[in-house]
Amino acid sequence: MKKDLLSVRDLSTKEIFDILKLAWKLKKAPLAKKGVFKDKTLALLFQKPSNRTRISFEVAMVHLGGYVLYLSPREISMGARESVKDVACVVSRYVDGIVARVFSHKDVVELARYSDVSVINGLSDLLHPCQALSDIFTIKEKFRNLKKVTLAYVGDGNNVLNSLLFASAKTGINIKVATPEGYKPDQEILDEAMDLAGSSNASIELFSDPYKAVKDADVVYTDVWVSMGQEDEKEKRLKDFQPFQINEQLMKAAKKNALIMHCLPAHRGEEITDVIDSKNSIVYDQAENRMHVQKAILLKTLK
Repeated sequence: MKKDLLSVRDLSTKEIFDILKLAWKLKKAPLAKKGVFKDKTLALLFQKPSNRTRISFEVAMVHLGGYVLYLSPREISMGARESVKDVACVVSRYVDGIVARVFSHKDVVELARYSDVSVINGLSDLLHPCQALSDIFTIKEKFRNLKKVTLAYVGDGNNVLNSLLFASAKTGINIKVATPEGYKPDQEILDEAMDLAGSSNASIELFSDPYKAVKDADVVYTDVWVSMGQEDEKEKRLKDFQPFQINEQLMKAAKKNALIMHCLPAHRGEEITDVIDSKNSIVYDQAENRMHVQKAILLKTLK
């Protein structure tokens, strides 16, 4: 029976920690599983272009001995030139696994429904599970004990935050969120994450004041204010989010030497200043870890 990864919610706490443990071993020995996926092919089915998601999955699959087929937005036009169902039924006859990077979450759900092989959500408008798992791995790498960590997320209640809520709730990280009015995380996801947090004794708090969210935080995280497909909202968003910029003044409210995270790409001068280049920034560790964690995800799903 095939296994998909569409949301962190789909994983048990044990499965999450199994992925993190495997990723740790693979980071120390990148070619430890060389040849496992010999003669296997992974399709990267992208409606949106990407830097980290594409490269990290491609390198991960090559390290495992497999082959990667990149299907760009121009080549497939899934949902426009051809229905999602037809794409799923046809592509899954050719390959051993699919990573989908889509605009609408319903597309990746439909893709998984009709695909004969495992589908991994490389990003949708609602969720970004691979990013969140990599982020948790990075935090664990720095602090070891996740239950003693307070993560402050400041900015847009987007797909990254939605997945971080699930990941934090399942692993015991305390998360404090600050968003402007009208930009809160998905309410259904928030409610589910609150329920999950009860099992791990994690706390989830929402604020409209970024200084309250960042107060005594171990890690401060942000993301772009204007995501792909939101260009028409740019002027309004830049105005609404201005008080939520991660800068030197805001960082003073966090714990001394609090770490800074950003899933990239970063727009310096918008959601974050040059504090992203400070000694407390771990954004490049965070980016590198995408490859190690996604290698573990491939092994846990495709194998």
